[in-house]
Amino acid sequence: QVQLVESGGGLVQAGGSLTLSCAASGSILSINTMGWYRQAPGKQRELVATITAAGSTNYADSVKGRFTISRDNAKNTESLQMDSLKPEDTAVYYCNANRVFTRQSTMLSTVWGQGTQVTVSS
Repeated sequence: QVQLVESGGGLVQAGGSLTLSCAASGSILSINTMGWYRQAPGKQRELVATITAAGSTNYADSVKGRFTISRDNAKNTESLQMDSLKPEDTAVYYCNANRVFTRQSTMLSTVWGQGTQVTVSS
């Protein structure tokens, strides 16, 4: 099976930076799109950023200019560099892989990581 494991969350002061990482493991042939989503207490999960295998990126308006998503296709990893963090960025951040093609010739529509907590203090 395919698993996603996030790392890099933690507590940071407003204006600070954090880098989240996600590693996909399993019998993976390729991953179409990888992304980051977040869910704050009492709110729905929302998109933060996505990146395709070709490197095309998409960001939520709330993080444009502050967050940078990147990925390594060969290693099946992705990262989210978060700068100029604000208290409203506080949430559990989830790694996502969309359209995962396996070496067993199957396709998983979407896979989620377990989430990592990011807390930004004011």
